Order: sequence, then structure tokens, then C-alpha cells
Amino acid sequence: MISTFFQCIAGWMRRYEGVGRKLTDKCNCRREKVYSGIGGQAVLEGIMMKNSEKYAVAVRKPDGEIELLKEEYKNSELMKRLSGIPFVRGVFNFVDSLRLGMKCLNFSASFYEDEEETQMSESKEKLVNTLVMVVSFALAIGIFIVLPYFLSSLFKKLITNSTVIVLLEGVIRIGIFLGYVSLISLLEDIRRLYQYHGAEHKCINCLEHGKPLTVENVKESSRLHKRCGTSFIFFVMLVSIVLFFFIRVDNVLMKVGLRLLLLPVVAGISYEIIRLAGRSENVLVKIISAPGMLIQRMTTKEPDEKMIEVAIAAVEAVFDWHHFLQEAFGIVCEDQPVRKEEMEASSDGKADESDL
Repeated sequence: MISTFFQCIAGWMRRYEGVGRKLTDKCNCRREKVYSGIGGQAVLEGIMMKNSEKYAVAVRKPDGEIELLKEEYKNSELMKRLSGIPFVRGVFNFVDSLRLGMKCLNFSASFYEDEEETQMSESKEKLVNTLVMVVSFALAIGIFIVLPYFLSSLFKKLITNSTVIVLLEGVIRIGIFLGYVSLISLLEDIRRLYQYHGAEHKCINCLEHGKPLTVENVKESSRLHKRCGTSFIFFVMLVSIVLFFFIRVDNVLMKVGLRLLLLPVVAGISYEIIRLAGRSENVLVKIISAPGMLIQRMTTKEPDEKMIEVAIAAVEAVFDWHHFLQEAFGIVCEDQPVRKEEMEASSDGKADESDL
């Protein structure tokens, strides 16, 4: 049943992606948007940007200077092969994003820690990071998966239709998520994180719409992007509603256990949807992306110029945007010629869903 469901989803994607391409070719005589392949995330007072196997973290230090870390992030051959399999790659890319995100967050936080807090061995730091990830993951499962199930179960005496109960569970899950996002946005640090999140999106949108990467152009670009982690989480919630329909057991532990076992399947399908959304401009994809884009208005805020400068520094460390604009849009920036060393960091056309 699951394999058949996957085949239907894949066929649906291919069908409407082709329709979207035909409509785009027919209605547009010029290229209005080109996929860049770069992605990233906001960290404490900074931005991480990733392009293929290169990533960079730019952080605004307390003294006002920008600190830049540039490294390569390479996976094993097994992980590379698994990352190329549809519906499977989503799970591994999600885990990879968590690992890299935690590393970059620790780097940015190191500039704002007390001296006593920084005295920690590397092995101890890895242990602490692992424990934090495990506890965070367990809390996320408990709050967003288990809790909505038990809350919806309270209405079983009033609602006898199991389909309605599953829908109610999904609505409760989305409500908890929106409430969580709203509450943490009251914190000053989170508000600034949301501003850096907006700066990250603005830089990517600026380039993908054929504009040179300047502070003014970035300021004018949208802070919303279809290939965002916020949209991914929303797709996870929608896909979970569909898949949880197939859980037809009476035992409470079995119901909860099957929900947990289906999480990798939910993540895999959601990843393929957002992957398609990042590359397609057809009407249907825009419609299914609209709710996630709406929620991004909560998780992104307008950045100031200093935040944009940090985001630009992170992009330029891993991505030759001059070469990209020339190849994709025929735009030559005469004020800053392309350098040979930057050519190595340019996008090679491969998928890089780093924004998850």
C-alpha cells in the first residue's frame, strides 16, 4: 500500500511539474526566477549558508566585526547514495541539517558565552550536543505528535467518526505549532533570530530573481521563500493527517507507536514536496505552498542593514553570485569582476536543500 502511495505521489509530481513548465514557457518570454541551489539557516547573531559541500557561518560579534567560518561538509559514500534516493533522502537530509545546524549554532553562541562556560573539552561538548538533540527531539515528538493524539481522544465521546477525530488531531497539531511559534517570538533573542532568518531568505530571493547582491537589492527582496524549513514543518503536519488515516487499530500504544514509525515516511514525502516547490512556479505548487508561506510571516522578520551585511558575507563565502547572474540571467556586474577562486564555489546545478 505504501509503495503504491509513493508511486502515485511521484506520478502526480511529474505530471504537474511538466504542466507548470509548459505554462511558464508559454506565459513568460524571459527568465524571472532561477533556482540557485544555495540554502541556509539563521544562527545566534548570524547566518549559515550552504552550497553543495561548502558551508559558511557569518556572525556579528559583540565588538561589531563579522567573524566568518568556512568549511566543507562531506558525507560518507553510503550517505551520498542514500541522499539520492527519492523519499529516503528526505530523512537523511533532515538529520544532516540538524547536525550541521547544531554545529553552526554552537559556533555562533561561542562569541556570546562567558569565559567560564567556554572551558569545555571537545568530547564533553559533543556529549552535551548529543544529549540536547535527543532531549529536543523527544520533546518535539511528545508535544507535536503524542499530545495532539491524546487531546483529540478526549472528544471521542462526542465524535464517533474516526475520520473526523484524525482531522481534529491534525488541527490541534497545527494549532499547537502556531501557538509555539507565537510564544517564542516574544523573546528578544528569538525576534532577532527571525530577523536573520528573513535576511537569509532575502539574499536567496535577490539572487534567484536576477539582482546583484547589494544591501539595497536585498532589502527590496521578499523575506518569504518556498524552500524554507517552516514550510517543511507545515507539510509534515499535512502529510501526517493523510497517513494517520491508515492507522486502524484500537490499542492506544499501537496507535502512538505506529505514528512514531510513520514519521520517517512523513518526512520523506514532505521533503519531496518542498523540493518540488523550490523548483517549480506552476499554479498548483503555489497553492499548496501558500499556507507555509503565510506561516513564514511569523518566523521571519524584516532585518536591518547590519544583518543583511552578515547574510551577504555568508553567501559570498560559498557562492559566486557574479557567475550565477551571468549564466542564469546574462547580467554582468562590471564593478566587481568574477574571480577564479570564486568559480569553485559557484552552483553546479545539484540539489542542495540546506534550508531545512
